[in-house]
Amino acid sequence: MVEKHPDSLATARDRNKETALDALARKNFAHQAPSGTRTKLFNLLCCGADQKSNSLPREAYLLLQLLWQKVLSYDDSTVYKVIRPHPEINPKAAERGTLGFLTTAAERGTLGLLTTAAERGNLAFLTTLIRSYPDLVFEVDGKKRSIFHIAVLHRHEDVFKLIHEIGLANSLIVLQTDCERNNLLHFAAMLSPQNKLDAFPGAALQLQHELLWFEEVKKVVQKSQIEAKNLRNQTPREIFLEQHKDIIEKGEKWMRDTADSCMLVATLIATVVFAAAFTVPGGDNQAGNPMFLHEARFQVFVIADAISLISSISAVLNFLSILTSRYALKDFLLSLPKKLVQGLVMLFISVVAMMVAYIAAIFIIFKNGLLSIAIPIAVIAIFPGVLFIRQQSGLLRDVVRSTTMSKCLFKPKKPTLFYDGASGKATKKEV
Repeated sequence: MVEKHPDSLATARDRNKETALDALARKNFAHQAPSGTRTKLFNLLCCGADQKSNSLPREAYLLLQLLWQKVLSYDDSTVYKVIRPHPEINPKAAERGTLGFLTTAAERGTLGLLTTAAERGNLAFLTTLIRSYPDLVFEVDGKKRSIFHIAVLHRHEDVFKLIHEIGLANSLIVLQTDCERNNLLHFAAMLSPQNKLDAFPGAALQLQHELLWFEEVKKVVQKSQIEAKNLRNQTPREIFLEQHKDIIEKGEKWMRDTADSCMLVATLIATVVFAAAFTVPGGDNQAGNPMFLHEARFQVFVIADAISLISSISAVLNFLSILTSRYALKDFLLSLPKKLVQGLVMLFISVVAMMVAYIAAIFIIFKNGLLSIAIPIAVIAIFPGVLFIRQQSGLLRDVVRSTTMSKCLFKPKKPTLFYDGASGKATKKEV
């Protein structure tokens, strides 16, 4: 049907004044850039399972290409009529007798193709359009926001990273401000949409992600824009502190409570294994040496007890450093999460080592024909450690994933905007 009637379907609008491209702009395509097994494995390990490719069938992507190529066959004025929101007569202006007065996208709340795609994070749609019509990177909506402003506001890193692929146009885009004189860093300072925050459990990890965006956008903008004020006389940092006041308070409380609870457990483990080191199983002989000094089971007990003691003390020190931290904003970006990861890893090691030491002690005590008693006790003794690790492993996984993501989220990848899928090479185009 599309091939038979490409002219009508490419520019035709329905009762809602939308074209087929408007519908496609709201969908997500699997991006056509190169990806191998190593890339997918890296994304899975570093960025977690949230790096999804919400894809449509290949037919939908081909439909997009077919419709867009037909639109490009028209003159520039027709192309922009398709790209921009459909103009309508302003009822209020009509009442005043002003004919043909067109409302703006901001007044009508209607979004253009590019704005819609950027808001949804539709990378494949945007790259398909911009690749063959590079001037579209300069297009703004009714509030004078480019696709990069929208991408930052809605936290779509894949779309934002295109700013590194547009060449000299980059310097012009970063200077763009909206109708309230907000630059890119102002948008990064605004609170993320709730669905983006919900991807990170715990206020501290949410704050870490917000700080990551703020610091990354700061690298892109010019130095004069870092302290630039909008029409409300606010700098980006002031907006960040204002809109993140609640999450900063909750993040500090969450970090303190987590560190306090974990330190209590680590302290108890350190106390128990320290006492066990001086009350060895089997007692001492007349010479003051342990009775089972040369047995493998006793050696396992001593080594496991020492590992548990050292790791538990290390965990206590890590959690103590969290509790005594200044809780400056920059600490939430890497310092505090890193200390929490180290403390949790040490705590898990101490729990496992303590269980091993206890089981070794059981087999030392019941070694002479009493294995029928030692084995059930050893099996039962494993459950508390396994239960604790299973319950807390989710916290460790979330912190590790969030901290690792801070290193790979904005990491440069192969070109996507001007990537030639057929040849497997990047193509150079002037914007």
